[in-house]
Amino acid sequence: MAKSGKEASEMPNGHLHELFVDELRDILGAEKQLLKGLKKMASVAENPDLKSAFETHYAQTEGQIERLKDVFKSLGLTARAKKCKAMAGLLEEADEIMESFEDQAVLGAALISAAQKVEHYEIASYGCLVTYAKLMEHTEAEELLAATLAEEKETDSLLTDIAMTSANAAA
Repeated sequence: MAKSGKEASEMPNGHLHELFVDELRDILGAEKQLLKGLKKMASVAENPDLKSAFETHYAQTEGQIERLKDVFKSLGLTARAKKCKAMAGLLEEADEIMESFEDQAVLGAALISAAQKVEHYEIASYGCLVTYAKLMEHTEAEELLAATLAEEKETDSLLTDIAMTSANAAA
């Protein structure tokens, strides 16, 4: 169980505890916001591989939200999200892309670009969270967060493959 207040200072690297919890709330908010964005991107993508990737990542994101709830539980905390301003900005940019490009080949390439920006944000966030969990010896949280980090990297790699094999080549 996680400690708060005075007890947090007694855990290894306890000075990171407040930052860790704040970042967990931020990424939980980001994942919830992303669900809407993925649904929208899947609906406009005509490239079958890209549409499938968005749909698959939607289901994966639902699982990642559940995993984050487990992280909070492992720390003895209630899972509470906060609005992620970074994700809001990335999704706003994705909306602009969807409105700006009518040519499906170009739209597919642009959607991949927008999606990879999201993935890179998530990879950076989960990378930091894994490090914090490790430093504070929150083993269960570390394992759960590392699993999500691996999924985010796989999604980024899949998007690159789609870009190289079909979407960008078509544009």
